[in-house]
Amino acid sequence: MTKQNMMISDAKSGLTMAAIAVAMSESTLFQSKPKNGYFTRKKLLKFLETNGNGAKINALLDSMRASSPTRRPSDAQDQNSWIVNQPSALTKFDEITSASKGKQVVVFLDYDGTLSPIVEDPDRAFMTNEMREAVRDVAKFFPTAIVSGRGRAKVHNFVKLDELYYAGSHGMDIKGPSEGQKGNQTVLCQPAREFLPMIDEVYKSLLEKIKYIPGAKVENNKFCLSVHFRCVEEQKWVELADQVKSVIKNYQKLRLTQGRKVLEIRPTIKWDKGNALEFLLESLGYADSDDVLPVYIGDDRTDEDAFKVLRKRGQGVGILVTKAPKETNAAYSLQEPYEASYAVLEAFSGVEEVVPTKASLT
Repeated sequence: MTKQNMMISDAKSGLTMAAIAVAMSESTLFQSKPKNGYFTRKKLLKFLETNGNGAKINALLDSMRASSPTRRPSDAQDQNSWIVNQPSALTKFDEITSASKGKQVVVFLDYDGTLSPIVEDPDRAFMTNEMREAVRDVAKFFPTAIVSGRGRAKVHNFVKLDELYYAGSHGMDIKGPSEGQKGNQTVLCQPAREFLPMIDEVYKSLLEKIKYIPGAKVENNKFCLSVHFRCVEEQKWVELADQVKSVIKNYQKLRLTQGRKVLEIRPTIKWDKGNALEFLLESLGYADSDDVLPVYIGDDRTDEDAFKVLRKRGQGVGILVTKAPKETNAAYSLQEPYEASYAVLEAFSGVEEVVPTKASLT
């Protein structure tokens, strides 16, 4: 059984991390339990109970408002129905533990919204030291990968853990864990290298086009671009969408997609987070294996590509981090990211005396 590391991050997957950590700590995959025990299921559930668990332009504007994934009506009946189909991972430890028995767990994490909170300035989406330690602890037992729309180098700079796999630019830039010299990672996959000059050209054009729209920001993720509009007044969204489309209309090899308060510009090649998940499983020797349990945690529309792969494989655990019912291919859900670092640390350190509040974790 391989002991490589793989994982994926996202600020709202805190609950997911907790569910996985507790379920994994009970799994037969662990050769030994942490010295001081682990965070009890009863206490974690008690904590959750206490804290609560043109036409084209118009279409794009509607998508921007939806902010990924598509929201369903929030009435109580619909909410209850959704929870039945996507139950909280924290209430389904037995299912997750049972599914992991005799299998190698591989962990995939989105970054923004899962390992770090969603913030107005994308350059300040820092993860806490507690979360970093939690990820490091999980990676000691399971191959762990960070799968993000961000540039790989930027995500690595945020996470600062060389023992993980990193799949940046929606999986178009994948590197493996460092071996030997610190930071010396091996490039595993870069299927969009030919698009680099084009991406750089469009980046410069976008900077010029949107510089007069207050709050708009373009992020160069090397193999794709992100136009952030979280800080843009909604009255300016039509103008922003129009400017973005005016730039890419002359680039038939690029496509425009929607993320969480962000417009994504990517190469038209068939490659996404789902492909990255499949590639990493193959790299680990689990392409067609029944002895693996991929676990993917994410909160964004782009994470649905990975959830679809897990559903198609009929193998794996997809967990969507969200406060509201949304259309998803994930099997489980979580509501908040802020419990993650504390809950995971509890699972490994056995510190049970203090039950956290949201205020103490932010």
